[in-house]
Amino acid sequence: MRYTIRDIAKMAGVSPGTVSKVINNTGSISQETINKVNKIIEKTEYEPTFSAKSLATKKSNLIGLIYAGEIIAEFNHPFFNQVINAFKNEIGKLGYDILVFSNKQDSPEEENYLARCKHFQLDGCLIIAGDKIEEATYELDKSSTPCVGIDIELTGKRSSYVTTDNRKVSARVIEHLYLNSIKKVAFIGGPDDSNISNIRKSAFLEFTKLFRMKVHSHWIQHGNYFEDSGYELMKKILTKKPYPEVVYAASDMMALGALKALKEEGILVPEEMKVIGCDDIEACRYSDPPLATVRQDKEKMGEIAAQMLHDLINHPQKSLNPVLVDPELIIRDSCMIQHS
Repeated sequence: MRYTIRDIAKMAGVSPGTVSKVINNTGSISQETINKVNKIIEKTEYEPTFSAKSLATKKSNLIGLIYAGEIIAEFNHPFFNQVINAFKNEIGKLGYDILVFSNKQDSPEEENYLARCKHFQLDGCLIIAGDKIEEATYELDKSSTPCVGIDIELTGKRSSYVTTDNRKVSARVIEHLYLNSIKKVAFIGGPDDSNISNIRKSAFLEFTKLFRMKVHSHWIQHGNYFEDSGYELMKKILTKKPYPEVVYAASDMMALGALKALKEEGILVPEEMKVIGCDDIEACRYSDPPLATVRQDKEKMGEIAAQMLHDLINHPQKSLNPVLVDPELIIRDSCMIQHS
């Protein structure tokens, strides 16, 4: 027979809450009651369920992982995988498990994250941003459930977010090129409705204008963050002259696609055209030539998100400011500059 916490409580003549406090060693309970409950637990070989363990503490030690908005290709992107792995490792050290929410791609309007959080008694949520964020995400943000976002601005009283300082991403690239006398730069961004890509594009245009650098209209293209779009858009840029001196892509995957297209067209990198990406995924080190990039500190983002969520869960009255993580420019062979 499989006993429940109510069975143990009935045998001991106490409430289920008292049994839970004995199991979790919490609350003020007489030694006589503790001994009586423990004796029955030992006799029945009762194994506390997850819900029994959380009854007294009012905590489930479960964190929801939500992919908000449309599920698009970028959620398979190495950048997101590395951030989530860092978060998972850090939140695990803090004593939490993760419950991954499925996303109803065919009917996002039916999504109700808040109801599901309550159903599973989640302590908090990590929200990874896609595009076209559904209203249910902002409903959760405004609720009493602690939330931390990655690349999504959350404004609820018990929410905060972590993101790379995306304006600095483009600033690092353009400043470096300007200081090395490069004036003709193309930009391959993500989808034209992507918030992160648009921040990088806006800063790109701001700094190229500041330094009076050449940017032709056909040098600005929008892809999907993945290699195939970088390849196709690089081909598109090459259909019309003048050519840029450098192609700056808003993701390493698109930059790798651009490298492939340039190689097929017989254009030497970096001698005839330079390429720089963004993210510093592992493949950058092994491309031909090795890809220059702007490193996003994926481990730091994941670890900070875990600590922030832990703080929000355990300090209900505490508010946390968002964290913008500084990027780092990594120059490799694809953007090597020869000085005469």
